Amino acid sequence: MIPCPISEDGINHLSQDTIDIIHRLDHFIVERARTARRFIKSTQHPSPIQNLVIMEMDKHDPSHQVVKYLQPLKEGISIGILSEAGCPGIADPGNLFVQKAYEYGIPVVPHVGPSSIILALMASGQNGQNFAFIGYLPNKKPQLAQRLKQLESHIIRTKQCQIFIETPYKNGFLLGQIISQCQKNMKLTIACDINDTEEYIQTHSISKWNESKLPDLHKRPAIFILGV
Repeated sequence: MIPCPISEDGINHLSQDTIDIIHRLDHFIVERARTARRFIKSTQHPSPIQNLVIMEMDKHDPSHQVVKYLQPLKEGISIGILSEAGCPGIADPGNLFVQKAYEYGIPVVPHVGPSSIILALMASGQNGQNFAFIGYLPNKKPQLAQRLKQLESHIIRTKQCQIFIETPYKNGFLLGQIISQCQKNMKLTIACDINDTEEYIQTHSISKWNESKLPDLHKRPAIFILGV
């Protein structure tokens, strides 16, 4: 399980051990072949990129590829699983390949690298002892408002902070709804462009966010954390 950079210059955030593992592999399962090739090439892989076996997941139905793509494991060939950004198996479909590998009796080895979810939580000041990553929220206003109220009630009751994301071009809409729907004493972390030169991470109460100039999050990869 091989992490990928989460920023343009993110290759500098990978350990040499992780890069060495990449260089020892010539079979990869990836989210997007084009960006995976670019990333692998940036590590100065010793083999020509065209000689590598790079298999792209079907995001809509990755399950039908699992057995076919993992066939090399039965022949003693190691395979690297790459996310599009961050850690594979976390907020991506790589876990399906891991499940099948265990059925084959093949060990799965995680390697060190950046995860925007964990990095955002680390820098948030929110409750790192009790948290949940819940992925995407509804993108329609009535359903989103209802979901935010449900999350708010859960957070108040359990003290468990909730981590979620949105498609970058919808960040502004989501942020506006959080600010308008949530109680003023709730804490909101906004973290975007993590590990990049434009990195922005701030945690404030909803009340203070209402009084502040909100960051422009349009088309910027962002993580939101709601807590108390």
